[in-house]
Amino acid sequence: MADFDTNPTSLYSIKGIVILDQDGNRVLAKYYDRNTFGTVKEQKAFEKNLFSKTSRNTSADIVLLDGVTCLYRSNVDLYFYVLGSTRENELFLDATLTCLYDAVSVVLRKNVEKKALIDAMDTIMLIVDEICDEGIIMETDAQAVVQRTALKNDEVSFSDQSVSQIGFSFIESANKQFKWSLLK
Repeated sequence: MADFDTNPTSLYSIKGIVILDQDGNRVLAKYYDRNTFGTVKEQKAFEKNLFSKTSRNTSADIVLLDGVTCLYRSNVDLYFYVLGSTRENELFLDATLTCLYDAVSVVLRKNVEKKALIDAMDTIMLIVDEICDEGIIMETDAQAVVQRTALKNDEVSFSDQSVSQIGFSFIESANKQFKWSLLK
């Protein structure tokens, strides 16, 4: 795997996406740079240090910490972070952070709080995966992310469908996923 900090031809990338609560505890964290954040212990230590720097500073939304550019946004009892290398374009990191926050806000119906986020954790994890794939920024349009992560009506309500219709729906979904996995 190429090191994004030394490879000048790399795509726009991030080192991680982190969501912490008002006490600095991890709600969701996805790290893509194994060199910087190798173990869970290192990740938690970084998160503790990051939270202590950003929770007191309400005037800024960017901080450089341990050689990592950290953009953040807070709301009620949550802190959203996008982590990038020191040479990464801050505008792309900000676009990624804005996309993450806006998509979460739409899914949670503007009720961006810890309890609501935990209740919708499966969708929030899909949002993170739609925005970024193995550190490469794939999408910065929140509406596009929300549309791709939204459950379809036929996948949600099985009460009006027969068993054969449900089976056909699952087979069709599996075929689509298999087709996309071959194209990657």
